[in-house]
Amino acid sequence: MRKIDTQSIADTVYRLALRACRSLTPSCLAALERAEKTETSPAARFALQTCLKNAEVAAEECMPVCQDTGMAVVFLSVGQNVALSGKPLAEAVNDGVRRAYLDGYFRKSVCDPLTRRNTADNTPAVIHTEIVAGDKIEISFLPKGFGSENMSRLFMLTPAVGVDGVLDAVVSAVRDAGSKPCPPVYVGVGIGGTFDTAALLAKKALLRDVGTRNEREDVAAIEETLLERINALGIGAQGFHGDTTAIGVSCEITPTHIAGLPVAVNMQCHCVRAAKEVL
Repeated sequence: MRKIDTQSIADTVYRLALRACRSLTPSCLAALERAEKTETSPAARFALQTCLKNAEVAAEECMPVCQDTGMAVVFLSVGQNVALSGKPLAEAVNDGVRRAYLDGYFRKSVCDPLTRRNTADNTPAVIHTEIVAGDKIEISFLPKGFGSENMSRLFMLTPAVGVDGVLDAVVSAVRDAGSKPCPPVYVGVGIGGTFDTAALLAKKALLRDVGTRNEREDVAAIEETLLERINALGIGAQGFHGDTTAIGVSCEITPTHIAGLPVAVNMQCHCVRAAKEVL
């Protein structure tokens, strides 16, 4: 049994939050660069160039890559051979978030949903914990801005619609969103499970590197088809009617009930920000 003090988790979340809010992932940068080189619309190409310049300046100046530093979403994969000591796990995670958003001068965006009173420190974080084999803890930090989050959708489809129904649902979600999620978007898709499982899978899909494919061939084919159909919409970077509406589509899948076909779509703006460490 390996012992880990939760203070080390708090410190890791702190580092990840600072890193994620200030820089795009390497796979996102590479995807934006590819899109800029092939874009045929002058307006959309200018938008992509501006996005890339913004990311460059943010990294150089250690500033937020977007003014919306999001709601902190933290994924914890905790090995079953780990014994935690110190403060409660959630308290440790929120401590790391609190300190990072204060020291990084990041915008505090978390508030009570009814009174709209701001919590003033961007906590509580959304924490997803999974117990896995081993004696390590993998921590992933995803700052989720709500321009894109608000455009997310959940479909409780009937099994009869099949793959075509899944494709149509996802494409309709992106079409309806238009320019609101600050395209080119990264589209996370969750297929199967229950109402809540599908949504969680869609969120986890956004942790994957842009451009990667699901190990299942049929799911990878769905990802490729969706990317083609979404880019054919012509929404383009920042809505300027260009060639690249999405830089990537990632799908995660799990078994579901014989009577259902849940499909969730969780969109990320062009600022794909995520960071991971293993303790």
